[in-house]
Amino acid sequence: MSEQPLLNVSEDTSLGKVEIAPEVIEVITGLAATEVDGLYAMRGNFASGVVERFGKKSHSKGVKVELTDNGILIDLFVVLNFGVSIPQVAQQLQTSIRQTLKNMTALVIDEINVHVVGIQMDITEDDSE
Repeated sequence: MSEQPLLNVSEDTSLGKVEIAPEVIEVITGLAATEVDGLYAMRGNFASGVVERFGKKSHSKGVKVELTDNGILIDLFVVLNFGVSIPQVAQQLQTSIRQTLKNMTALVIDEINVHVVGIQMDITEDDSE
């Protein structure tokens, strides 16, 4: 098992340290993103697709967290609904994720990059006839 770096979030160490794993940031990001209107789905990889077929929900699907010297970078890979304003939904995603992470972890995120990898077309009953 590879050793993942942890984020130290407490300045006052008189009671002990508080550290957050990058996986926790991925899960919080994924949950915050699903609350935004216009988002159809998060884009995962093959492994997350297999895991979901066995009944386990992958809340970090479509989220990549990178810890750099400059700060925390988040890449979000999303599929949006057809007809929504892509810039507006992307901005709502960034705002929601930034606010949720700040409230839950007190971390300041350097960048949240939204990658729109697909558009979900609505299939209406009229089209199927």
